[in-house]
Amino acid sequence: MKNVVLLGSTGSIGTSTLKVVEDFPDRLRLIGLAAGTNATLLTEQAAKHPVVMVAIHDETKRAELEKSVAGRCPVVSGPAGLIQLATLPEADIVLIAIVGTGGLQPALAAIRAGKDIAVASKEILVMAGELVMREARLHGVRVLAVDSEHSAIFQCLDGKPPETVRHLWLTASGGPFRKTPKEAFPEITLAQALKHPSWIMGRKITIDSATLFNKGLEMIEARWLFDIGMERVKVVVHPQSIIHSMVEFVDGSWLAQLSSPDMCLPIQVALCYPERPANPRVQTNLAKIGSLTFEEPDEDRFPALGLARRAGEIGGTLPAVFNAANEIAVERFCSGTLRFHEIAEWVARVMERHSVVENPSLAEILQADAWARNG
Repeated sequence: MKNVVLLGSTGSIGTSTLKVVEDFPDRLRLIGLAAGTNATLLTEQAAKHPVVMVAIHDETKRAELEKSVAGRCPVVSGPAGLIQLATLPEADIVLIAIVGTGGLQPALAAIRAGKDIAVASKEILVMAGELVMREARLHGVRVLAVDSEHSAIFQCLDGKPPETVRHLWLTASGGPFRKTPKEAFPEITLAQALKHPSWIMGRKITIDSATLFNKGLEMIEARWLFDIGMERVKVVVHPQSIIHSMVEFVDGSWLAQLSSPDMCLPIQVALCYPERPANPRVQTNLAKIGSLTFEEPDEDRFPALGLARRAGEIGGTLPAVFNAANEIAVERFCSGTLRFHEIAEWVARVMERHSVVENPSLAEILQADAWARNG
């Protein structure tokens, strides 16, 4: 039995995680839940599981949550509350599904408390991958991937050392504008960008999938998770989203992980690792799918990939700036103050203005993040 703490329980990854926990009542026990602002759904979730603590990031909702849980467990709030939840003595693994940078400090706190972490928040490894992985090695804990692409690579590598790898291949659906000509990009609307062809996800990650910034973030994340240089991290467009990623080994052999798109599967792999229990939830019929196709990504129409590679190669504080500038650009696109094609232009300008700090401390990473948001 593993005791699980879930940070970000009311989002799409969080609600899928609850399904997985409920699939395995004899293996997984949910003992802590955290949400951003949705106290109502958090209360409903807490009532169904043996939680020993709940957290709400929005401190104005704490009184409401305390009233609704009616003394069944302690309620904490704000950034300090997330850290308190992430370091619960009873916890075995902490799954972090907080959108944005809010999961970084709880992740480090969990690692330092000797907890394995499962990472669904790309920002944690994009901003501070070197620091996070160094701390994980120091404290002897695992950092497990929840992204479908990184879960696929993890399963294909199966413990094989980095020197056996020629390339890691991240697959991309190509998003809703895979065939859209570049000259039409200025007219793309928010509603169009939110129609992903393969996945049902939150707004930020769906926009990132449309621009391929999501894949750029994954490139940097893979570099740290698997201790692989950026030059060995590649992207291929695979519209069917059945192959979730691949590993090309130095002897020329390739391994791929395939399944119908369903986030419950990579969540289950992370929470149940190293075991692989039976679950009928995900079914894949290759004959019905018929064919799997691949295309080179067009970096002229989708410059996020080149920007990500540059950020990952230079390193230091530049990946944090890349991430933060993209978050602000997406917010501006959603509010109507930037057009779709201007998202990458905005990020490129912010990156050009940044003075990179090498081997940064956590404070310097957070400072770079704040600078990019205010720049």
